[in-house]
Amino acid sequence: MSHDPTSLPLLQARCDRLRLAVLVPTYNNAGTLARVLREVQAFTRNIIVVNDGSTDDTAAILAEFPEVAQVSYPANVGKGWALRQGFAAATAAGYEHVITIDSDGQHFATDLPTFVDKLEAEGPALLIGARDMGQAGIPGKSSFGHKFSNFWFWFETGLRVPDTQSGYRLYPLGPLRGMRFFTPKYEFEIEVLVRAAWAGVPVGEVPISVYYAPGKERITHFRPFQDFSRISVLNTVLVVITLLYIKPKQFLASLFRRETYAKLLGQIFNAEESAGHKALSVAFGVFMGIAPIWGFQLLAAIPLALVLRLNRYLVVLSANISLPPMIPLIIYLSYRVGGLVVARPLHLTSSTGLTLASIHQNFVQYFVGAWLLAAGAAVLAGAATFVAQLLLPRNRILTSER
Repeated sequence: MSHDPTSLPLLQARCDRLRLAVLVPTYNNAGTLARVLREVQAFTRNIIVVNDGSTDDTAAILAEFPEVAQVSYPANVGKGWALRQGFAAATAAGYEHVITIDSDGQHFATDLPTFVDKLEAEGPALLIGARDMGQAGIPGKSSFGHKFSNFWFWFETGLRVPDTQSGYRLYPLGPLRGMRFFTPKYEFEIEVLVRAAWAGVPVGEVPISVYYAPGKERITHFRPFQDFSRISVLNTVLVVITLLYIKPKQFLASLFRRETYAKLLGQIFNAEESAGHKALSVAFGVFMGIAPIWGFQLLAAIPLALVLRLNRYLVVLSANISLPPMIPLIIYLSYRVGGLVVARPLHLTSSTGLTLASIHQNFVQYFVGAWLLAAGAAVLAGAATFVAQLLLPRNRILTSER
């Protein structure tokens, strides 16, 4: 593919208007780097190359492109670090968006207009170049990693995108400026994607072509064991954060929106949800509300309700059985129930007979009794909810929904 070097690049005016540059991270891809840069130059002069400590002829090749902005450092760190340095350089140069393209030749510069078209049509978003993973020549490990990464991204964000591993992306720089990133290698592309989604950045995709050189001709710096292990560790951390912070935060924030109250009533009286599912949600909420994990009851109940696909509104409502006025009664009943199974129990005549000293000295009785009380109360609450729904006329339910 040849171009007249005297002609204006095809996307230059649009890239200038959007303040967009193409970012090319590179490490020891001297065999393909010059071709990639020439092909990109056919579309725009706004190019930044980050030389991530290459030890081949990369420096000599870059010397042939003095018009291209360059960031170089002597020691190889990783693709994530190179992208972060490129983001910083693009921001300093006044750009608001960058399109990242790999320097190994697997991406086609002819797909650049596809990103620009969608950016102009729909506004700022993190756009992923979606590969056709069914095409011939896709390595088996890439196909497996693609499915693995897509699943965990959905679990962590609730969003479904077809190709979370593609490095051909358009990044809006504004939302990323205040973020402090931690990963330096390939796993960065997962970290930045998930955290951008958590921050409310729209995530979309555009179709792209991809070329995988056959056999030994393809140069890759991805180390299957080391890098896959790092990605797995990152996903573990992101899942923990999702369950313990992101999902509870999103749910609690939704409770303060006006439309949530109507939605709450709709969930409680939803005729399309089975009586058994509602009863199970109430039972689980009561169980977690009485369970002896004070201070962590809702923190544990909300993510578990999401994982178990229970009615999270009913779970939270039912878990509030442990409101402060009810706590002395719950502790008292826990001791009474625990006294039925432990040796030498503490005998109580009323909840006022409880003292901090007696609670401390007879903690096992309370702890065992609390779990038993939680289970028993959950069964009773679930059964009562189930029976009440059977007795409630269907037209009343539909009226409540409206």
